[in-house]
Amino acid sequence: MAVNESSREAIKAEKKQNKEKEQSEKKSKRIRVRLIPIWLRVIIVLLLIFLSTAIGAMVGYGMIGDGKAFDIFKPSTWTYIIDLVEKK
Repeated sequence: MAVNESSREAIKAEKKQNKEKEQSEKKSKRIRVRLIPIWLRVIIVLLLIFLSTAIGAMVGYGMIGDGKAFDIFKPSTWTYIIDLVEKK
């Protein structure tokens, strides 16, 4: 009887291992559906970088400096800034 019970337990353990293996294989074969495609994520990140740069320049020029915040979008402001940087 003891041999019969131990073999039953071995068979049950083997079945359990096979089930767990099948479940792990099913999980690994699962296809991931992205809510936001990668190309859209790249565009969003680039837009956020541009916005943060523009806002940072506005804060730096308008609040910290002595100019108006929206003057940062004028080409004359940039030529003035470049002239200041390039002068030695």
